[in-house]
Amino acid sequence: MATYPGVISTHDRSTVAKNIEDVLVDQIVSQLTATETQEGSAPGDAEPGDRDIVFTGTFEAVNEHFQRNQWSDGLPIVPPTLGKVEAFLRHTDRAPGEVLGVMHPSQAEATVWKVAVNGVMAGCRPEYMPVLLAMVEVMCDPAYGMKHGGSTPGWEAMIIINGPIREQLGFDCGQGSLRPGNQANTSIGRFYRLFARNVPRFLPGTTDMATFGQMFRAVVAENETACSGMGWEPLHVTRGFKPGDSVVTITSVRTSSDPFSTAGDSAERHLELIVDWVKRMIEPYQSSRGYVESHVLMLSPVIASILAGAGYTKHDVSEYLKKHATVPARYYERHMMLADHHTPDTTVAALVEKGELPAAWHVSDDPERLVPLLLPQSQWLVVVAGDPLRNRSSIFRQNFKQGYATSKKIELPKNWRAPV
Repeated sequence: MATYPGVISTHDRSTVAKNIEDVLVDQIVSQLTATETQEGSAPGDAEPGDRDIVFTGTFEAVNEHFQRNQWSDGLPIVPPTLGKVEAFLRHTDRAPGEVLGVMHPSQAEATVWKVAVNGVMAGCRPEYMPVLLAMVEVMCDPAYGMKHGGSTPGWEAMIIINGPIREQLGFDCGQGSLRPGNQANTSIGRFYRLFARNVPRFLPGTTDMATFGQMFRAVVAENETACSGMGWEPLHVTRGFKPGDSVVTITSVRTSSDPFSTAGDSAERHLELIVDWVKRMIEPYQSSRGYVESHVLMLSPVIASILAGAGYTKHDVSEYLKKHATVPARYYERHMMLADHHTPDTTVAALVEKGELPAAWHVSDDPERLVPLLLPQSQWLVVVAGDPLRNRSSIFRQNFKQGYATSKKIELPKNWRAPV
């Protein structure tokens, strides 16, 4: 590896050229000409087997050991004893050694056993195991893009639960449901970050290069009772699943808006302010680079019912936002160049001519003409949740093609019995 000194995107061309000549060239030549050495493994360095005991001691001593080995997220973990792990395995028909995928950057296998171990550590209940397995299947799916989980934007996963499992496992979808407190929402959200740390091994400062990073998010459970009452399909049905399926959907979130309030009994009045927030949240840079995104719009049941009452479906809301979230072409071009160091001759017209933007971006040369912020293929995941007596909404901005919205059906074991 050859290391450039400093932040290249903040240097002028002469500084970049000087650093390449004075710093990088010698490193590159040295790396290409050095004799490669093979480091052997010392006795005892092999990864322990699933049932090997790696440590014994008190609760405090176990936690100290896990902290030293970077197996913990900084909070106390539940020691994953054999008995506790086996209790989780009784809630799946899958073999403990089954490999769900190979994960980057560690190249480690994500096994059913490892899912159970990290579920114990996160404070989950054994009956959450089917949900945890579906989550890891998402994490292993190339379409999701977990291998980018340590990129500098520091995105975090938003986990959305739909279907009968919501009530069976006691997920909260009401007032304050994104706060820590409810065991299912909180511990399953923590599981995602622990698993990402311990199997693919995303560790801050090495494989996880998040500029700021985020805390793990509590799971979002959609209020399907409210959806049914207003004639809206729940999220998993809009994504092609059956109403009786239990489904987990995971998407990345770079940042979120304020939980902004809207007023009035007209759907268009509410949509107008939602569009205004979309304009604040979405960068022109994103569509100019061809990123097809899957942002989340979370609506309280109050706002959702007003939109549904006016005849809008979730799909209609998504299309409305894409159609009306527009900005002047001059702003789009200026932001595009500032954000990505485009040269001044990289214009919207040039991108349309090269086929990198649709024709709608260049219907004229008027700098005040309005151009869309989102590509036609982009989507909004509309989720109904939160306080049923508050007129608030929130936008969660997805991270380009990293952590793209992916859904998996939660497969229940044959002997599944919903907890009482």
